[in-house]
Amino acid sequence: MARYTGAVCRLCRRDGVKLFLKGSRCFSEKCAIDKRNFPPGQHGQARAKKVVGYGLQLREKQKAKRIYFTLEGQFRSYYEKASNKTGVTGELLLQQLERRLDALVYRAGFALSRRQARQLVRHGHVLVNGKKVNIPSYQIKVGDSVELKEATKKLDIVEGAAQFHAGLAQPTWLQIDREGRTVKVLALPKREEIQIPVNEQLIVELYSK
Repeated sequence: MARYTGAVCRLCRRDGVKLFLKGSRCFSEKCAIDKRNFPPGQHGQARAKKVVGYGLQLREKQKAKRIYFTLEGQFRSYYEKASNKTGVTGELLLQQLERRLDALVYRAGFALSRRQARQLVRHGHVLVNGKKVNIPSYQIKVGDSVELKEATKKLDIVEGAAQFHAGLAQPTWLQIDREGRTVKVLALPKREEIQIPVNEQLIVELYSK
């Protein structure tokens, strides 16, 4: 299945919740779901059918995949790794997603959205422990240091992202230097620190069938 490349606001309206796919726009009055909180199409405002069972589990998985921009094969691989470890499978799954390099670049405040963070990584603007890494799915470990290249730190999009994230709470599992555009991973994120609108237990139930 190809990666979705259409208008991302359609995805939020389809799921009925903010997936925060467009950065600062999601926090403004321009947010599409605040204007029209119903699915797209001429029948979008009709009474929606209640989603239960398999449909509900599938929707939660789709939301997580959309938030982190992963394909099915990659997402299933994350689940299988989480299920083979000791601990709460759902939390371990989310930890892997949060430890993606593009997700970390977003959490550190270097980009306005995960999609923008993905572009920064792809284009070689990000260093991990002093070495360039251009793989968005690269798994960051505790103790790793991530920073932007010197020339990248002065880009307008990076400056704008820094100003936007300055008003948001800083993740406690990260040590972020806003001025130096560097971040160090202090620990693995706990479930309460991963603020995404997803019920990971339903995802585990879906894959464990």
